[in-house]
Amino acid sequence: MSTLEKFQSLFVAAAALCGLCAGLLWPIGDAAGHLVTPALMLMLAAVFAQVDAAHVREAGAARRVVLASLVLNFVVTPLLAWGLGAGLLGGAPDLRIGLLLLLVTPCTDWYLVFTRLGRGHMGVAAAVLPINLVLQLLLLPAYVLLLGGEAAMIDTGTLVEAVLLVLVVPLAAAVLARWSAARWKGAAWRDEVLVDRASGAVLPLLYLAVAAMFAWQARTVVGHGGALVALVPPLAVFFVVAPLLAVLTARLLRLPGDQRVALVMTTVARNSPIALAIAVVAFPDRPLIAVALVAGPLLELPVLSLLSRVVRVREGARDSSP
Repeated sequence: MSTLEKFQSLFVAAAALCGLCAGLLWPIGDAAGHLVTPALMLMLAAVFAQVDAAHVREAGAARRVVLASLVLNFVVTPLLAWGLGAGLLGGAPDLRIGLLLLLVTPCTDWYLVFTRLGRGHMGVAAAVLPINLVLQLLLLPAYVLLLGGEAAMIDTGTLVEAVLLVLVVPLAAAVLARWSAARWKGAAWRDEVLVDRASGAVLPLLYLAVAAMFAWQARTVVGHGGALVALVPPLAVFFVVAPLLAVLTARLLRLPGDQRVALVMTTVARNSPIALAIAVVAFPDRPLIAVALVAGPLLELPVLSLLSRVVRVREGARDSSP
Protein backbone atom coordinates (compact mmCIF):
# COMPACT_ATOMS: atom_id res chain seq x y z
CA MET A 1 0.00 0.00 0.00
CA SER A 2 1.40 3.41 -0.97
CA THR A 3 1.71 6.35 1.41
CA LEU A 4 -1.21 8.07 -0.33
CA GLU A 5 -3.40 5.00 0.27
CA LYS A 6 -2.19 4.33 3.81
CA PHE A 7 -2.89 7.87 5.01
CA GLN A 8 -5.78 8.59 2.66
CA SER A 9 -8.16 9.93 5.28
CA LEU A 10 -5.49 12.34 6.55
CA PHE A 11 -4.77 13.57 3.02
CA VAL A 12 -8.49 14.09 2.37
CA ALA A 13 -8.75 16.13 5.57
CA ALA A 14 -5.62 18.12 4.67
CA ALA A 15 -6.94 18.83 1.16
CA ALA A 16 -10.25 20.01 2.61
CA LEU A 17 -8.48 22.25 5.15
CA CYS A 18 -6.15 23.76 2.53
CA GLY A 19 -9.05 24.46 0.20
CA LEU A 20 -11.11 25.95 3.00
CA CYS A 21 -8.32 28.31 4.08
CA ALA A 22 -7.58 29.34 0.49
CA GLY A 23 -11.24 30.04 -0.19
CA LEU A 24 -11.56 32.19 2.92
CA LEU A 25 -8.30 34.11 2.37
CA TRP A 26 -8.48 34.78 -1.36
CA PRO A 27 -11.32 35.38 -3.89
CA ILE A 28 -10.75 32.12 -5.77
CA GLY A 29 -14.14 30.50 -5.23
CA ASP A 30 -15.47 30.79 -8.78
CA ALA A 31 -12.20 29.65 -10.37
CA ALA A 32 -11.97 26.70 -7.97
CA GLY A 33 -15.56 25.74 -8.76
CA HIS A 34 -14.68 25.23 -12.42
CA LEU A 35 -12.05 22.63 -11.41
CA VAL A 36 -14.28 20.33 -9.39
CA THR A 37 -16.25 18.48 -12.09
CA PRO A 38 -13.32 18.02 -14.54
CA ALA A 39 -11.10 16.71 -11.74
CA LEU A 40 -13.77 14.25 -10.61
CA MET A 41 -14.45 13.05 -14.16
CA LEU A 42 -10.74 12.48 -14.79
CA MET A 43 -10.49 10.65 -11.48
CA LEU A 44 -13.41 8.37 -12.33
CA ALA A 45 -11.95 7.65 -15.77
CA ALA A 46 -8.75 6.58 -14.01
CA VAL A 47 -10.77 4.39 -11.62
CA PHE A 48 -12.73 2.77 -14.44
CA ALA A 49 -9.56 2.17 -16.48
CA GLN A 50 -8.50 -0.30 -13.79
CA VAL A 51 -11.72 -2.36 -14.07
CA ASP A 52 -11.39 -5.57 -16.05
CA ALA A 53 -14.81 -6.88 -17.09
CA ALA A 54 -13.23 -10.31 -17.58
CA HIS A 55 -13.26 -10.68 -13.79
CA VAL A 56 -17.01 -11.25 -13.97
CA ARG A 57 -16.27 -14.80 -15.09
CA GLU A 58 -14.74 -15.45 -11.67
CA ALA A 59 -18.11 -14.79 -10.07
CA GLY A 60 -19.30 -18.18 -11.25
CA ALA A 61 -16.92 -19.88 -8.84
CA ALA A 62 -18.43 -18.09 -5.85
CA ARG A 63 -22.10 -17.57 -6.64
CA ARG A 64 -23.20 -17.50 -3.01
CA VAL A 65 -20.88 -14.71 -1.91
CA VAL A 66 -21.58 -12.66 -5.05
CA LEU A 67 -25.34 -13.01 -4.58
CA ALA A 68 -25.01 -12.15 -0.89
CA SER A 69 -23.01 -9.02 -1.71
CA LEU A 70 -25.63 -7.89 -4.23
CA VAL A 71 -28.46 -8.32 -1.72
CA LEU A 72 -26.54 -6.50 1.01
CA ASN A 73 -25.40 -3.66 -1.25
CA PHE A 74 -28.48 -3.08 -3.36
CA VAL A 75 -31.38 -4.11 -1.13
CA VAL A 76 -30.41 -3.99 2.54
CA THR A 77 -28.06 -0.99 2.47
CA PRO A 78 -30.45 1.36 0.59
CA LEU A 79 -33.21 0.54 3.08
CA LEU A 80 -30.79 1.09 5.96
CA ALA A 81 -29.70 4.42 4.41
CA TRP A 82 -33.32 5.52 4.10
CA GLY A 83 -34.05 4.55 7.69
CA LEU A 84 -30.99 6.32 9.08
CA GLY A 85 -31.72 9.47 7.11
CA ALA A 86 -35.39 9.58 8.05
CA GLY A 87 -34.72 8.75 11.69
CA LEU A 88 -31.64 10.87 12.41
CA LEU A 89 -31.57 13.57 9.72
CA GLY A 90 -35.25 14.28 9.24
CA GLY A 91 -34.79 18.04 9.62
CA ALA A 92 -31.76 18.30 7.34
CA PRO A 93 -32.79 17.41 3.76
CA ASP A 94 -29.39 18.16 2.20
CA LEU A 95 -27.59 15.96 4.70
CA ARG A 96 -30.17 13.22 4.09
CA ILE A 97 -29.47 13.26 0.35
CA GLY A 98 -25.72 13.35 0.97
CA LEU A 99 -25.99 10.33 3.26
CA LEU A 100 -28.20 8.49 0.77
CA LEU A 101 -25.83 9.15 -2.15
CA LEU A 102 -22.91 7.91 -0.11
CA LEU A 103 -24.47 4.73 1.24
CA VAL A 104 -26.21 3.46 -1.93
CA THR A 105 -22.99 3.50 -3.98
CA PRO A 106 -20.80 0.46 -3.12
CA CYS A 107 -17.09 0.95 -3.59
CA THR A 108 -15.37 0.10 -6.89
CA ASP A 109 -11.75 0.70 -5.97
CA TRP A 110 -10.19 0.96 -2.54
CA TYR A 111 -12.11 -1.93 -0.98
CA LEU A 112 -9.71 -4.15 -2.94
CA VAL A 113 -6.82 -2.72 -0.92
CA PHE A 114 -8.51 -3.54 2.36
CA THR A 115 -9.59 -6.98 1.11
CA ARG A 116 -5.95 -7.72 0.41
CA LEU A 117 -4.92 -6.42 3.84
CA GLY A 118 -7.53 -8.68 5.42
CA ARG A 119 -6.25 -11.69 3.41
CA GLY A 120 -9.56 -11.93 1.59
CA HIS A 121 -10.35 -13.66 -1.68
CA MET A 122 -9.13 -11.20 -4.34
CA GLY A 123 -10.74 -13.11 -7.20
CA VAL A 124 -14.20 -12.80 -5.65
CA ALA A 125 -13.58 -9.15 -4.74
CA ALA A 126 -12.52 -8.34 -8.30
CA ALA A 127 -15.49 -10.23 -9.73
CA VAL A 128 -17.94 -8.14 -7.68
CA LEU A 129 -16.41 -4.84 -8.82
CA PRO A 130 -17.81 -4.52 -12.37
CA ILE A 131 -21.19 -5.83 -11.21
CA ASN A 132 -21.31 -3.16 -8.49
CA LEU A 133 -20.34 -0.51 -11.02
CA VAL A 134 -23.01 -1.37 -13.57
CA LEU A 135 -25.79 -1.76 -11.01
CA GLN A 136 -25.10 1.55 -9.32
CA LEU A 137 -25.08 3.27 -12.71
CA LEU A 138 -28.55 1.86 -13.35
CA LEU A 139 -30.06 2.10 -9.87
CA LEU A 140 -28.66 5.32 -8.39
CA PRO A 141 -31.27 7.63 -9.97
CA ALA A 142 -34.05 5.32 -8.77
CA TYR A 143 -32.69 5.26 -5.23
CA VAL A 144 -32.47 9.07 -5.04
CA LEU A 145 -35.94 9.62 -6.47
CA LEU A 146 -37.68 6.81 -4.55
CA LEU A 147 -35.87 6.99 -1.21
CA GLY A 148 -34.96 10.68 -1.21
CA GLY A 149 -38.60 11.75 -1.32
CA GLU A 150 -39.25 15.46 -0.99
CA ALA A 151 -35.68 16.00 0.19
CA ALA A 152 -34.38 15.18 -3.29
CA MET A 153 -36.34 17.96 -5.02
CA ILE A 154 -34.94 17.07 -8.43
CA ASP A 155 -36.53 15.85 -11.63
CA THR A 156 -35.65 12.55 -13.24
CA GLY A 157 -34.17 14.14 -16.36
CA THR A 158 -31.67 16.25 -14.43
CA LEU A 159 -30.51 13.29 -12.38
CA VAL A 160 -30.16 11.01 -15.40
CA GLU A 161 -28.20 13.72 -17.24
CA ALA A 162 -25.85 14.00 -14.26
CA VAL A 163 -25.28 10.24 -14.23
CA LEU A 164 -24.63 10.21 -17.98
CA LEU A 165 -22.18 13.09 -17.78
CA VAL A 166 -20.30 12.14 -14.65
CA LEU A 167 -20.31 8.34 -14.90
CA VAL A 168 -21.00 7.19 -18.44
CA VAL A 169 -18.59 9.62 -20.14
CA PRO A 170 -15.62 8.64 -17.93
CA LEU A 171 -16.60 4.97 -18.27
CA ALA A 172 -16.67 5.24 -22.07
CA ALA A 173 -13.30 7.02 -22.03
CA ALA A 174 -11.82 4.29 -19.83
CA VAL A 175 -13.17 1.49 -22.03
CA LEU A 176 -11.74 3.23 -25.11
CA ALA A 177 -8.38 3.70 -23.38
CA ARG A 178 -8.20 0.02 -22.38
CA TRP A 179 -9.21 -1.14 -25.87
CA SER A 180 -6.74 1.21 -27.59
CA ALA A 181 -3.91 0.18 -25.27
CA ALA A 182 -4.54 -3.52 -25.86
CA ARG A 183 -4.96 -2.98 -29.60
CA TRP A 184 -1.80 -0.94 -30.19
CA LYS A 185 0.47 -1.82 -27.26
CA GLY A 186 -0.73 -5.24 -26.19
CA ALA A 187 -2.58 -6.57 -23.15
CA ALA A 188 0.60 -6.78 -21.09
CA TRP A 189 1.36 -3.07 -21.63
CA ARG A 190 -2.23 -2.20 -20.81
CA ASP A 191 -2.18 -4.11 -17.54
CA GLU A 192 1.33 -3.10 -16.47
CA VAL A 193 1.54 0.51 -17.69
CA LEU A 194 -1.93 1.96 -18.32
CA VAL A 195 -3.51 0.45 -15.22
CA ASP A 196 -0.52 1.40 -13.07
CA ARG A 197 -0.59 5.02 -14.25
CA ALA A 198 -4.35 5.20 -13.82
CA SER A 199 -4.04 3.84 -10.29
CA GLY A 200 -1.42 6.44 -9.43
CA ALA A 201 -3.59 9.29 -10.71
CA VAL A 202 -6.74 8.52 -8.73
CA LEU A 203 -5.84 9.87 -5.31
CA PRO A 204 -4.08 13.08 -6.45
CA LEU A 205 -7.15 13.91 -8.56
CA LEU A 206 -9.43 13.18 -5.60
CA TYR A 207 -7.41 15.49 -3.35
CA LEU A 208 -7.47 18.20 -6.03
CA ALA A 209 -11.25 17.91 -6.35
CA VAL A 210 -11.74 18.04 -2.57
CA ALA A 211 -9.47 21.08 -2.19
CA ALA A 212 -11.17 22.87 -5.08
CA MET A 213 -14.64 22.10 -3.72
CA PHE A 214 -13.85 23.43 -0.26
CA ALA A 215 -12.25 26.55 -1.75
CA TRP A 216 -15.36 26.99 -3.90
CA GLN A 217 -17.79 26.52 -1.00
CA ALA A 218 -15.70 27.90 1.85
CA ARG A 219 -18.44 30.24 3.05
CA THR A 220 -21.01 27.44 2.97
CA VAL A 221 -18.78 25.16 5.04
CA VAL A 222 -18.14 27.83 7.66
CA GLY A 223 -21.82 28.72 7.81
CA HIS A 224 -22.97 25.10 8.17
CA GLY A 225 -20.04 23.49 9.99
CA GLY A 226 -22.17 22.59 12.98
CA ALA A 227 -24.72 20.84 10.79
CA LEU A 228 -22.10 18.44 9.47
CA VAL A 229 -21.67 17.05 12.99
CA ALA A 230 -25.17 15.61 12.60
CA LEU A 231 -23.75 13.16 10.04
CA VAL A 232 -21.62 11.41 12.63
CA PRO A 233 -24.40 9.36 14.35
CA PRO A 234 -25.93 7.84 11.16
CA LEU A 235 -22.50 7.12 9.69
CA ALA A 236 -21.38 5.54 12.96
CA VAL A 237 -24.49 3.34 13.03
CA PHE A 238 -23.90 2.25 9.43
CA PHE A 239 -20.25 1.37 10.02
CA VAL A 240 -21.26 -0.79 12.97
CA VAL A 241 -24.35 -2.45 11.49
CA ALA A 242 -22.99 -3.12 7.96
CA PRO A 243 -20.03 -5.30 8.98
CA LEU A 244 -22.15 -7.16 11.51
CA LEU A 245 -24.72 -7.96 8.82
CA ALA A 246 -21.97 -9.11 6.47
CA VAL A 247 -20.40 -11.36 9.10
CA LEU A 248 -23.79 -12.82 10.07
CA THR A 249 -24.63 -13.48 6.41
CA ALA A 250 -21.25 -15.12 5.84
CA ARG A 251 -21.78 -17.42 8.80
CA LEU A 252 -25.28 -18.36 7.70
CA LEU A 253 -23.93 -19.25 4.26
CA ARG A 254 -20.90 -21.04 5.77
CA LEU A 255 -18.53 -19.11 3.53
CA PRO A 256 -14.79 -19.87 3.62
CA GLY A 257 -12.69 -17.40 5.57
CA ASP A 258 -11.25 -15.53 2.59
CA GLN A 259 -14.70 -15.11 1.02
CA ARG A 260 -16.05 -13.81 4.32
CA VAL A 261 -13.40 -11.07 4.32
CA ALA A 262 -14.28 -10.11 0.72
CA LEU A 263 -17.98 -9.94 1.61
CA VAL A 264 -17.35 -7.73 4.64
CA MET A 265 -15.19 -5.28 2.71
CA THR A 266 -17.50 -4.88 -0.28
CA THR A 267 -20.44 -4.40 2.10
CA VAL A 268 -18.80 -1.71 4.23
CA ALA A 269 -16.75 0.29 1.69
CA ARG A 270 -18.62 3.10 -0.07
CA ASN A 271 -17.96 4.92 -3.35
CA SER A 272 -17.66 8.52 -2.13
CA PRO A 273 -15.88 9.78 -5.31
CA ILE A 274 -18.79 8.72 -7.55
CA ALA A 275 -21.35 10.04 -5.07
CA LEU A 276 -19.45 13.33 -4.84
CA ALA A 277 -19.33 13.70 -8.62
CA ILE A 278 -23.08 13.09 -8.91
CA ALA A 279 -23.82 15.59 -6.12
CA VAL A 280 -21.73 18.35 -7.71
CA VAL A 281 -23.48 18.02 -11.08
CA ALA A 282 -27.03 17.07 -10.04
CA PHE A 283 -27.34 19.51 -7.12
CA PRO A 284 -25.24 22.56 -8.09
CA ASP A 285 -27.34 24.91 -5.94
CA ARG A 286 -27.15 22.71 -2.83
CA PRO A 287 -23.43 22.57 -2.00
CA LEU A 288 -24.02 21.17 1.46
CA ILE A 289 -24.86 17.82 -0.15
CA ALA A 290 -21.40 17.65 -1.74
CA VAL A 291 -19.70 18.92 1.40
CA ALA A 292 -21.44 16.19 3.41
CA LEU A 293 -20.03 13.54 1.08
CA VAL A 294 -16.46 14.61 1.83
CA ALA A 295 -17.08 13.85 5.51
CA GLY A 296 -17.84 10.21 4.72
CA PRO A 297 -14.29 9.04 3.88
CA LEU A 298 -12.91 10.78 6.99
CA LEU A 299 -14.75 8.16 9.05
CA GLU A 300 -14.94 5.33 6.52
CA LEU A 301 -11.24 4.86 5.78
CA PRO A 302 -10.09 4.48 9.41
CA VAL A 303 -12.98 2.05 9.94
CA LEU A 304 -11.92 -0.05 6.93
CA SER A 305 -8.31 -0.05 8.08
CA LEU A 306 -9.29 -1.24 11.56
CA LEU A 307 -11.80 -3.74 10.20
CA SER A 308 -9.24 -5.32 7.85
CA ARG A 309 -7.03 -6.02 10.87
CA VAL A 310 -9.85 -7.35 13.03
CA VAL A 311 -11.26 -9.64 10.34
CA ARG A 312 -7.79 -10.86 9.34
CA VAL A 313 -6.92 -11.83 12.92
CA ARG A 314 -10.26 -13.56 13.49
CA GLU A 315 -10.25 -15.44 10.21
CA GLY A 316 -6.63 -16.46 10.70
CA ALA A 317 -7.40 -17.81 14.14
CA ARG A 318 -10.48 -19.67 12.86
CA ASP A 319 -8.73 -21.19 9.86
CA SER A 320 -5.82 -22.38 11.99
CA SER A 321 -8.03 -24.06 14.54
CA PRO A 322 -8.47 -27.87 14.34
